[in-house]
Amino acid sequence: MLKIILVVVGLILLTIGIVWLIDKFVPKKLKPVLNLVLWALIFFLGYITFMSVYGEIQFNKIKDERYKTVITKLKDIRDAQLAHRTVTKEFAGDFDNLIKFIDTAQFTITQRRDSTIIDEELTRRFGGVETTKDIIVIDTLGFVSVKDSLFGADTRYKTMMNLPEGVGPAGAKFNLKAGKLDESGIAVFEAYVDKDVILHDQEKNLVAKEKEVMSVDGVNGPKLQVGSMTEADTGGNWPKNLSKD
Repeated sequence: MLKIILVVVGLILLTIGIVWLIDKFVPKKLKPVLNLVLWALIFFLGYITFMSVYGEIQFNKIKDERYKTVITKLKDIRDAQLAHRTVTKEFAGDFDNLIKFIDTAQFTITQRRDSTIIDEELTRRFGGVETTKDIIVIDTLGFVSVKDSLFGADTRYKTMMNLPEGVGPAGAKFNLKAGKLDESGIAVFEAYVDKDVILHDQEKNLVAKEKEVMSVDGVNGPKLQVGSMTEADTGGNWPKNLSKD
């Protein structure tokens, strides 16, 4: 973008110089026509410069608005996946199973407390002298619906696989993967959507530039995602200015 602006500004300055030269050396009969043509060229180049800057400003505004709505959905997916792991010890690999889990699963409410019991082995070892040991007892207090805990009466989780309205082409959906790391066996998941999909109706050169972003205040890489299939990370790849968490 900066190169384009510099080129256009250079052309404008060159044109202005040509106008001056014409005014200085060209016969009076030809000056009006040539001056009109050159001034028209100056205004045209100025318009191109303005639209280049304005177009990128508008693109960034649209991009940030769409990213924020997509992030809201990705956070719902992450919350649902973390609940799934809490109950089943693994992540769901598709949205159908994740939604079914939310509809039917329950969290177990427990309470941890310290207790003291007789250590039978040490008691025998010490010839019948009563010896105790401290333990932690986990009591089950009850159960609570995963759906009620995460979403209450809101049914938005049933469409969590769909991109927000107005983002992406009709019928666009998030991608979802789950598995385990080869070396450690730790459960991992990843939900994502390509920037090409989110910005499908924007200028191709601006979208291509956005896909190459690598900065602390931008969404790095070609997609917007939460989680990772290559490391134990359930965070998103968005900056703080787009979401509080």
